Amino acid sequence: MSPTLRLLTIAAALGCGLVAGVFFAFSTFVMPALARLPAAQGVAAMQAINLEAINRWLMGALFGTAAACLALGVLAALGWGEPGAWLRLAGSLAYLIGAILVTAACNVPRNEALAPLPPGSEEAARRWATYLRGWTRWNHVRMLASLAAAAALTASLGRG
Repeated sequence: MSPTLRLLTIAAALGCGLVAGVFFAFSTFVMPALARLPAAQGVAAMQAINLEAINRWLMGALFGTAAACLALGVLAALGWGEPGAWLRLAGSLAYLIGAILVTAACNVPRNEALAPLPPGSEEAARRWATYLRGWTRWNHVRMLASLAAAAALTASLGRG
């Protein structure tokens, strides 16, 4: 494994682990805490979180890791016979599909549907329980995929 490929793999593995940690926090205590609040407070808190989440740090970690995984996936496909290539490809795909695609297809649409609702409205209260279940379920997927990606990418380092 070239030094550049090794550094890219380390960076991607660390990024996947960092993102997995963010998703883990939401799955294990942020969303359960919000679920304990009255609906109006939970909706207002989640709306505030969703606005604050769009920042250079989280977006940089999420999409910088995606860029590293995309590059690793291409390099793994081009160098398929190299040691650890299949692990780099598997890890990259796990992150790109399980974290990025799931975020775009499942979590972001829920956030966008929640955003315009007045927190104290009957509609917000009606939608809140469904939002919590669906958003958290898909967040579990993102967490597990990111963790699996970090593990596969880390394991690939021992092959090259």
